[in-house]
Amino acid sequence: MIKAVFLALGDVMSADFRAVLYKAVGMTIGLFIAVLIAVEVLISMLTLLPWPWAEAILAIGTGVVLFIVFFFLMAPVMAIFAGFFLDEIAGRIERSHYPQDAPGKPLGAAPAIVTALQFAAVVLVVNIAVLPMVFFGVGALALIAANAYLLSREFFEMVATRHMPVAEARVLRRENTPRIFVAGLIPAFLSLVPLVNLVVPLFSTSYFVHIFKQVKASSP
Repeated sequence: MIKAVFLALGDVMSADFRAVLYKAVGMTIGLFIAVLIAVEVLISMLTLLPWPWAEAILAIGTGVVLFIVFFFLMAPVMAIFAGFFLDEIAGRIERSHYPQDAPGKPLGAAPAIVTALQFAAVVLVVNIAVLPMVFFGVGALALIAANAYLLSREFFEMVATRHMPVAEARVLRRENTPRIFVAGLIPAFLSLVPLVNLVVPLFSTSYFVHIFKQVKASSP
């Protein structure tokens, strides 16, 4: 697992990864700017306050609230955009580190998009569900455990299905659940660190390519 971490860190620093990161960040910021402009225009059309200063305060307040919301949503939204490129990244990692192995089969654009949306939806639902636990002092541990399960499941199966049918990929994951869950603790912890969480989808893709190769090599 430690070897996979260092390999993934080296991959994240590569030009290919930076290019995908810039694309995902650009798409996310572009979406947020478009939403901000649309909301401000809509408010200016719908508000009929008798005082110009009140309308100005409302517009500024709405902008501040949206920026706060964007801050918390940036990572999951960026994960969706990054998801469009994860299959491509997995292929590059396999060719770079495991040229002697049979190449994986690309998932295709539609499955990649569905996987990205499905993953983002599940993460949001689970994180919202465990958020009340913060008031009981175990919120951070609950978030890390939940994200470790989700990240390890989704990324391991995504990588595995490049090499085997979906049913076999899920069986392989279940047979190695403890090992894969523990591996998921690292990206789960990173996902709680502001700014660092932006590269978690790319890091996790590379990381679980290496984890999959290790699991597959040790499986009968």
